[in-house]
Amino acid sequence: MLKRIISVIVVIILGFSVITKTKATDELSLSAKSAVLIEAESGKIVYSKNADQRLPMASTTKIMTGLIVLENAKLDHKFKVSSKAVGCEGTSAYLCEDDVLTIEAALYALLLQSANDAAVALAIEVGGSIDSFAQMMNKKAIELGLADTNFKNPSGLPAKDHYTTAKDLAIITSVALKNPDFSRIVATKSVNVKINEADRTFVNHNKLLSLYEGAIGVKTGFTKESGRCLVGAAQRDGVKLITVTLSASNDWADHKNMFDLGFKKLRSYCLFSGDSFIIEFPIAGTKSHILASPVGEKQITLPNSTRIAVRIERTSLLQLTAKAGDTVGYAVFYADGKELYRAPLCALKDPN
Repeated sequence: MLKRIISVIVVIILGFSVITKTKATDELSLSAKSAVLIEAESGKIVYSKNADQRLPMASTTKIMTGLIVLENAKLDHKFKVSSKAVGCEGTSAYLCEDDVLTIEAALYALLLQSANDAAVALAIEVGGSIDSFAQMMNKKAIELGLADTNFKNPSGLPAKDHYTTAKDLAIITSVALKNPDFSRIVATKSVNVKINEADRTFVNHNKLLSLYEGAIGVKTGFTKESGRCLVGAAQRDGVKLITVTLSASNDWADHKNMFDLGFKKLRSYCLFSGDSFIIEFPIAGTKSHILASPVGEKQITLPNSTRIAVRIERTSLLQLTAKAGDTVGYAVFYADGKELYRAPLCALKDPN
């Protein structure tokens, strides 16, 4: 965006349009029983298929497990594996009773190896028991406003009343990805950790990290009851997408097709950056003025061909007493008549 100085005598209309347009009739043919594609920052749905249908979600459960652990434990905390975590059904890190490892090492086992024994070990260490930890998971789901999600265990093994929806799972993932440690872990293809001071290697089951350019996570899952489940995330040119499929026979292709659709439909717009957006406020009754600008940078993801308007508002009748750094107005950005973002305009220096 070119640097510009704008007088507030007029309302400003900024055209951020692009030439390419995506047809509203874009359709996908997916193998999944339920699926959703959302824009990660806003949570807006780009594509959905039975996204509100309650279904088992297998090990994609561990996204919430990891989030709860990260919110309640320190990564470098060392703990002993409980006997109750040993010999769990399904995918395992082959932990033994009284093995010593850090929370971070256990999270790698959980989110890369999809280890059910790591899920139980973490649940007992953080929550005291599997049931108590499940209550923590459900409390978080309620806080997030998820009416169609219920957890009975931290692993995703089949259990009565253990379910979610594609839409709810996408919301959980969007929150989890805001945690930098979660994002770092799920984007890791393989890692060496120490258990009892011995090296162990965990390899990420998520093939999207290698199959799709820009993929940054998130989690696989499978049981006979749930079928193949997958949560993905990818980022390109400032656009971050989250994809979810439940009960999908061809999940890798489903996610690739959803990502392609999302990156085709959406674009990241820079509303302002640095000193690229400067407003000149005249001071009534004088020949003086104040130059003001938003602080920092603001990117926002919107559909291609979006046109953005901005209205400049004063905070009050400007006085000569205004000082550098004072908020002297707002830049209010709109698209399709709806407010997108309100940026405070701070005086760059004392009035001239």
